[in-house]
Amino acid sequence: MEFVRSIYFTRRWWLAIGSVVVCFVLGHFYELCFTLAQLGLLAMVLLLALDLYLLHQKRQGIIARRETPERLSNGDENTICLLLENCYTFPVALHIIDEIPQQFQLRDFALDFTLAPGEKQTASYALRPVVRGEYHFGCLNVYVAGPINLVQRRYRLEQDAMVPVYPSFLQMRRYELLAISNRLTEVGLKKVRRLGHTMEFDRIRAYVDGDDYRTMNWKATARRTELMVNSFQDEKAQQVYCAIDMGRVMKAPFAGMSLLDYAINAALVIANIAIRKQDKAGLITFSHQLEALLPADGRHTQMGRIMDVLYNQSTLYLESGYEQLHAAVFRHIKQRSLIILYTNFETLSGLTRQLPYLRRLARRHLLVIVFFQNTELHSLLEQSAATTEEIYIKTVAEQLDFEKRQIVKELERYGMHPVLTTPQGLTVAAINKYLELKARNLI
Repeated sequence: MEFVRSIYFTRRWWLAIGSVVVCFVLGHFYELCFTLAQLGLLAMVLLLALDLYLLHQKRQGIIARRETPERLSNGDENTICLLLENCYTFPVALHIIDEIPQQFQLRDFALDFTLAPGEKQTASYALRPVVRGEYHFGCLNVYVAGPINLVQRRYRLEQDAMVPVYPSFLQMRRYELLAISNRLTEVGLKKVRRLGHTMEFDRIRAYVDGDDYRTMNWKATARRTELMVNSFQDEKAQQVYCAIDMGRVMKAPFAGMSLLDYAINAALVIANIAIRKQDKAGLITFSHQLEALLPADGRHTQMGRIMDVLYNQSTLYLESGYEQLHAAVFRHIKQRSLIILYTNFETLSGLTRQLPYLRRLARRHLLVIVFFQNTELHSLLEQSAATTEEIYIKTVAEQLDFEKRQIVKELERYGMHPVLTTPQGLTVAAINKYLELKARNLI
């Protein structure tokens, strides 16, 4: 029974069968066609038997294995490798159907390869998950056709595997490498002019062109008989908290991902850069209640803890409870800290309801509020309006766009630092604001 299940007839077989049937039909009128049909049927049976023998002469003619990363990066292209080996003594054509996780909704995913006798080959394909969680791979189905190519033998390799999808650690590593090599401007990060300097002394060193003459150390200059300056460094061990709103407003989709996932990816990058800057990174997530609070820490093991917390965070489609956020910050964060709040306000009235809690937070901490532009509105604003309906739609779009700008002014009026950005520009905008605040010595 297993032998029968592993056999699949190819297109060449069905074309040959069709030709023989046509010859038999014509044989009713022409005797020569009937003779050709008989010979053709006999040849097909012999070739079929030979093809079956060649494909089944070995118990394991094809070796195939799927290699997946330990975890996938959300919102990024992740490479899945296939290791293939032909154990037959003749070339084969492979048709591979990998049972990829149902979250991708790819029903026609297949790969085709040709392997010479004894050849080993490594193939790969890319998957881009847009939702965090567990992704289950099924079996690896390999259909093998020999040189005659009348039938295919199926190898069903049991390779069930679960791979977790974490927040975008690939994006985090990319920004980390750019920061180490001082190439952040390549991805749109601004060079911020430092206003003054911090008073955290580092060392005394020799003067070089471009040093601020106000930092000259005249006593050391007199002792060394060469110009010496005091070197200062950025203040360290400052607390940076990423507060992520997981209410219903963050479930809005953009390019396949929710705003919540964009915020989570950006928070991961900011936390990593803060630790690289020798600050302490912490995390707060909240919806109608406090979901998670991870105290700020500057050790590199903190990134693993942050990633584990963010892995399972999801929205409950309820209204966000900013009173819970304020209570948690008041109770657990005693030191003045930078709090980067990722949320979304569509209307000025929506901000007004939460403004009392935000103002209390801003009195004790440096509060940055990151919210999103509605990119669909911008496309509507750029279109010309001809009909009454189009004029009405454009008027509403202009009103909503105006309210976004009013929200920015309202937040600035109470000493907060708003960042209005598109979802795809969120990470760069957040890093720019963090580096700007560091340069201005506000934290």
